Amino acid sequence: MFTGIIEEIGIVKSIVRQSNSIKLTVSAKKILSDIHIGDSISTNGICLTVTNFNNDSYTVDVMPETMMTTNFKNLKINDKLNLERALPVNGRLGGHIVSGHIDGIGTIVRKYKDDKAIRMSFSTSSDILGLIVKKGSIAIDGISLTITEVDSTSFSVSIIEHTQGETTLTTKEIGDTVNLENDIIGKYVRNLFLGTQHDTSPKISLDLLELNGF
Repeated sequence: MFTGIIEEIGIVKSIVRQSNSIKLTVSAKKILSDIHIGDSISTNGICLTVTNFNNDSYTVDVMPETMMTTNFKNLKINDKLNLERALPVNGRLGGHIVSGHIDGIGTIVRKYKDDKAIRMSFSTSSDILGLIVKKGSIAIDGISLTITEVDSTSFSVSIIEHTQGETTLTTKEIGDTVNLENDIIGKYVRNLFLGTQHDTSPKISLDLLELNGF
């Protein structure tokens, strides 16, 4: 489990491509201070398991499912990545609950300066937009951000100076893609009301809530 508060920016050191997966090595410093084999590292928002490490890098396996649902299919040597270690039990939840399981990809459609902030807008699928609410949370490339606007085709965020300097997001340009993870609470609530893709019968309805005094 993560918080979406980025600890450092890593750099892609090597990519070993297999048929539908890759072995990825990322250069880092801070997060290596207490790393162990089997640890989870949020790498541009993707929860990946450390399979090897040394004094200046760590290695992970990126499976076919992750390659299909994220923008890692476009990853290149020297690309910069947002890194975060898993949240310790006694740690502060400075952002929001982030699982590192990507829901889909967004595309930057607008970017402009707003005083000290930078505002960015992203187009994405209706499934992802359906779980976004104004002033709610979303993880973009692993960064916990607050929604400022949302409509039927896109959503927007405002990025403060600290986040600009500590993450890779504002270095991206219009047309670039990002990994998106919806707020996990919203996903559970949707399933309670609408059912899952296998069971579309609602488990909770407005009529049921009203009947029970809500």
